[in-house]
Amino acid sequence: MTSEESPTRVSARRRLGVGAAIVLVLASLAVTVAIGVVRGAVTPSEAVAPGAGPAPSPTASRLYVDVAGAVRVPGLYALPAGARLVDAVAAAGGFAQGADRQAVNLARPVSDGEQILVSVVGAAPGTGLAGATAAPGDGRVNLNTADEAALDTLPRIGPAMAKRIVQWRDDNGRFTSVEDLLAVPGIGDKMLDALRELVTV
Repeated sequence: MTSEESPTRVSARRRLGVGAAIVLVLASLAVTVAIGVVRGAVTPSEAVAPGAGPAPSPTASRLYVDVAGAVRVPGLYALPAGARLVDAVAAAGGFAQGADRQAVNLARPVSDGEQILVSVVGAAPGTGLAGATAAPGDGRVNLNTADEAALDTLPRIGPAMAKRIVQWRDDNGRFTSVEDLLAVPGIGDKMLDALRELVTV
């Protein structure tokens, strides 16, 4: 403190500094409260009133269907609410060769959780996947459309190996050739030779 500064002026400066600090703290609190209010306004509440049903699911506007049989990429697909069978077939890559297009009503609405099975031309009614997994005319099992049960009918392929083949297909996509079976754990050259004439892609 210089000789010219009085105790009153020093005290005033201190009060000014404390006041500025208080203003900054209050401003920070105000910003925090404002952010909380904004978040509360844009985030839907997950609470459910007593006696009310469960809160709407975030996926309520979507439905899931299992597309199997004679389509290019069989699998589970999420479709928008109100989708029709034509949308499910399109999601699965379209009809595979030999698909019986006349046997399906493409305009039919699909429902959540249903399985859509596209059969091949000439398949007997009620044959299900067994009719859709064979290549038209030669009886070979299609590695890209067969389920575990169909694969299990092949020689040297038991339930465990059939599951591995389906899992490999789910993880890596369609088989592009019969030789791709060598990438499945547990399948070697000898097993491939035994299967080569019995399967197709």
